Amino acid sequence: MKVGHEEARAAFLAGLDAFVAVAEELSDADLMAASRCAGWTTGDVVVHVHLGLQEMLLGLVSATAEGAGGSAVVADADAAGYWRSSPPAADDADDQLAGMRFVRLLGAAYRRPSGAVRHLLPTVAGIRTAATRLPPGAVPFQGHVLTTGDFLATWAVELAVHHLDLGRELRLPPPAPAALRLARSTVEALAGEAAPSSWTGETVVLLGTGRLRPDAGQRAEAPALTGKLPVLG
Repeated sequence: MKVGHEEARAAFLAGLDAFVAVAEELSDADLMAASRCAGWTTGDVVVHVHLGLQEMLLGLVSATAEGAGGSAVVADADAAGYWRSSPPAADDADDQLAGMRFVRLLGAAYRRPSGAVRHLLPTVAGIRTAATRLPPGAVPFQGHVLTTGDFLATWAVELAVHHLDLGRELRLPPPAPAALRLARSTVEALAGEAAPSSWTGETVVLLGTGRLRPDAGQRAEAPALTGKLPVLG
């Protein structure tokens, strides 16, 4: 699944703005509500997204149009293939549970949950500037090399998924349509099956990430697809 530079940048920036707009409207009580991520509050999701954007910023500043000696940089993963592998661990003791607990502990360190949102905003400003100025090229990231379009697309998907995660107990505006479309396309590319056109992007993404389980009607309507879900972590 290849995504063009300008398409991906527009989707990413729209997804970023939509996520931040929702986060800024959440009260301290809202930020303590349960999210769709097991064990995390909505405030913890904000912390997780902030950590991810900080890592993304390192990728943006290391983007290049050329490799050593002026040779072309060859991407080894695309916008869907990136999700098929786990990022390399910095610590042998790292695992999914350790990562979940780290985010919870970091979120609990703020005196009020809204502090996590305020802390997010300067990073967002830097990310927006860097993404706007980013020329087409390649980005080494988490053991892979991606084109800038595919790199930005993966983060548009990340933002769309976590935007949906905020809405388990809260009634919130939906993710940016462009980011949600990329998230749906990613689920379908990973599954190798198209979802029924009658299914909304939100439904496809929630099923594709395991946030929801297919019901009997969905299994009957799309057995090949639902039999492969979830496909996106």
